[in-house]
Amino acid sequence: MTTSVHGPAEEAAGPPGASTGPPRSRRALVAGSVGNFIEWYEFGVYGFFATIIAANFFTPEGGSDAEALIRTYASFGLAFFFRPVGAALFGRVGDRIGRRPTLILVVLLMTAATTLIGLLPTYATIGAAAPWLLTLLRIVQGLSAGGEFGGAVSLMTEFAPPGRRGLYGAWQSFTVALGLLGGAGVAAVLATVLSGAELGSWGWRLPFLMTLPMGLAALWLRLRLEETPSFRRRHGVAAAAPVRETVRAIAWGVSRLMGWSAAGYTFLVVMPSYLQSVLDATFQQALVAGVLANAGFAAAILPAGALSDRVGRRAVMVSGAVVAALSAFPLLNLLQDPAAPTAAKGLAVCAAGAVVGLMAGPGPAMLAEMFPTRVRYTGLGLAYALSNAVFSGCAGLVITETIRRTGSIDIPAYYVAATCAVSALALAALRGDDHRRALRD
Repeated sequence: MTTSVHGPAEEAAGPPGASTGPPRSRRALVAGSVGNFIEWYEFGVYGFFATIIAANFFTPEGGSDAEALIRTYASFGLAFFFRPVGAALFGRVGDRIGRRPTLILVVLLMTAATTLIGLLPTYATIGAAAPWLLTLLRIVQGLSAGGEFGGAVSLMTEFAPPGRRGLYGAWQSFTVALGLLGGAGVAAVLATVLSGAELGSWGWRLPFLMTLPMGLAALWLRLRLEETPSFRRRHGVAAAAPVRETVRAIAWGVSRLMGWSAAGYTFLVVMPSYLQSVLDATFQQALVAGVLANAGFAAAILPAGALSDRVGRRAVMVSGAVVAALSAFPLLNLLQDPAAPTAAKGLAVCAAGAVVGLMAGPGPAMLAEMFPTRVRYTGLGLAYALSNAVFSGCAGLVITETIRRTGSIDIPAYYVAATCAVSALALAALRGDDHRRALRD
């Protein structure tokens, strides 16, 4: 069953008539990866410091900690809902004028917004304006993040050598893992070397300010980029975008990504706050769990992408979705058991991250193969952004609020199992030989 915007099958694995030699391919990987790293480093930091941000920006006198955390996650989720807007806006620009200039613009916006968060006055300083300013910067981040994914994946897969599209696309997910892991690592170091009062007063700002030099490095790398061979070949060729087919492919893309989005954010970002607020773990214990989960995630991504180049995207991604759905309740029950060995809990969260990596590794290449060059930036960017807006951005808010209302501490497992089950069914409809076909112009 075909669900991608393809014409007749093509067995060639690379774009004809264009060389993407190793130096250019490697430059594309690095330039695409560094923007993703910055984006997800910041999102990870925001999630890991959610309780501290809540206290500084969302706790007016008389407000409860639970209400403040919910407002913090609402701001977190709002940025995700602006991702589809950014994907549509920057995707259209990227499909019209090129991947390179668009990726330069989005990394500038992301760097500026993230650095400014580290400089914001808190509620205690300027009152109600503080959460509004934070939310405004989160919106700018959401717009730029929405434009980042489609361009980065287009860049990586369009420069990929024959037979290595899955591996090259997996670098997008790998740098997501590195970004989240970097955010968790920085948070863990600060929590170790600073007192609780120092961390809550000014220490939380440091990870956001660290984005500035990283963003300048990303800008330098992207200024040195060339445009992709696929875009150069298509640029100036008049062809109407297949609107109906593109919309259908976006809908399929969302359904195929929802399990990855929900499980990824539940296990990798929301879990630390869940462990603190529901299971009474310390801040340091929760961060260690976050580091282990993201380490497992990072370790699985590149092997999963490379494996999908051999056996196909469908086989690897369906396996990941099924295992995630079946293991959600056993994992949570283990974490909830106070008598369970600490080593077993650590191994479990690491394994949970690795399962998400089975979906995340082949995912970017799978999306790139669903859209032709003239709408690839827009189409795959929108599919990813919509999935993340609904199933990632809302994960913390939905889980926290549902636990508060129902009293059930099993809500994260229900959330992961349901979304991964739907994704497994949608992924099963993929063609088994998409990894052998050329990207369509």
